[in-house]
Amino acid sequence: MNEPAHEPQTSEPSRAPQGRLTRMLLRWLMRPARVAGIETLSSRFRLVELEGEALGNVAWTAGEKIQVAMGSGLSARTYTPMSWDAGNGRMRLLAFAHGDGPGSRWASGLREGDTCQFFGPRRSLDLTDLGAPIVLFGDETSFGLAAALRDSLRAGGALHLFEATDIAESRPVLDSIGLGEARLIARSADGTHLASAESELLRLGANGAQFVLTGKASSIQRVGRALKAAGVASSRIRAKAYWAPGKSGLD
Repeated sequence: MNEPAHEPQTSEPSRAPQGRLTRMLLRWLMRPARVAGIETLSSRFRLVELEGEALGNVAWTAGEKIQVAMGSGLSARTYTPMSWDAGNGRMRLLAFAHGDGPGSRWASGLREGDTCQFFGPRRSLDLTDLGAPIVLFGDETSFGLAAALRDSLRAGGALHLFEATDIAESRPVLDSIGLGEARLIARSADGTHLASAESELLRLGANGAQFVLTGKASSIQRVGRALKAAGVASSRIRAKAYWAPGKSGLD
């Protein structure tokens, strides 16, 4: 995603008209942007490029997030930008339409020329002091972060392992954003696939790699425990849950 779009994170946006206080807060907190381009990569993934003066002269590093306002009110969805061209005032994100929430409806309904309001960038996952080798574990909501991390000079050569609900959909999406070498494991309803993920992560990290764990909260908890049980020091692990079933506001 989505965060990547991080779809299952916040409550439904208010349907009531914006009040004076809400409009004032939006002016103070949010920055305007225009949709400069949209590329549909699959039925659920859309590559979105935003532009505008508010995107210029901004200090951003891979792993930081933005929050995009959904409709009226103050509800928002969190995204991890794939890239940020502060010199030209442009930013790219990968939107993942997960379910039928407000973030999915926003991503599915976007058209070139639309405007939006966003807050950020803000710190989410601090990767500034990481250097290669890096092993990133996540899911569909982590694809954007992986692309951003790949383009970070200090994190060249990162390896990626993703759990995914639909391998056939995810593979061409990863190919299209330059992550064709990523490893994919089909997600099972009972979580038994995570045993394979744990073994693969330990294999990939056998050379002393640092681990970045993102995506579904329960998956992060399980693989994190497995890494530590195998002797991986906590200092080699960075973790950030982007979503959990039935939960909101994780990021």
